[in-house]
Amino acid sequence: MASTEHESTFDDPVQALRLIEDERTNTRRQVTPDPRLMYWPWGLTWLISFGLSFLRYGPDGRILVSMPEWVPLTALTVLLAAAGIFTGIVGGRSARHIEGPSSRQGMMYGISWSAGFTALAIIFSRVSDGLPDSALSLLWGGGMVALVGVLYLAGAAVWDDRDMFVLGAWISLTNIAGVICGPGWHALVVAVAGGGGLLVAGLVGWLQRR
Repeated sequence: MASTEHESTFDDPVQALRLIEDERTNTRRQVTPDPRLMYWPWGLTWLISFGLSFLRYGPDGRILVSMPEWVPLTALTVLLAAAGIFTGIVGGRSARHIEGPSSRQGMMYGISWSAGFTALAIIFSRVSDGLPDSALSLLWGGGMVALVGVLYLAGAAVWDDRDMFVLGAWISLTNIAGVICGPGWHALVVAVAGGGGLLVAGLVGWLQRR
């Protein structure tokens, strides 16, 4: 009796293993968000908002480009909220395919981001009175970036993700270097190295996914 196509496929162990691996890959693609959609919004947010901060509050108090004082901080707040909402929607669409502990982990991790940013925003708004503009920019920028780095490191520990750990460590080191350099320089370092690092992470993750 002639063999069917499925029978001939599974008669070959190598072909069977290849089929199983293809199915695993397809499943991972369904439940894992596109890295570009998860990292690039944050990278663009940092490039734009911290770039504006550098132009308005440059090193040694220099104003490289004249603009209202509220523009950099407002841009940072609005773009952070937009990036958070966008990546939350993307992550939520992927998470709908997942049930059980992994789904709860993702939900709690997302809540941690919202809770962390909300807490810092409230704290910083309470202690900002009386600070000069340069120190205010460093406080908000350095604090928010520090939180992002720690959250990426925590996420790497939860999911045993080496790439996320490297990204979290890079963001943390970049932030520390910028804070040490001082107001003005911090914004430039975070915009270029931090925002650029997020864009690179999204590209590398996408290439690995392919």
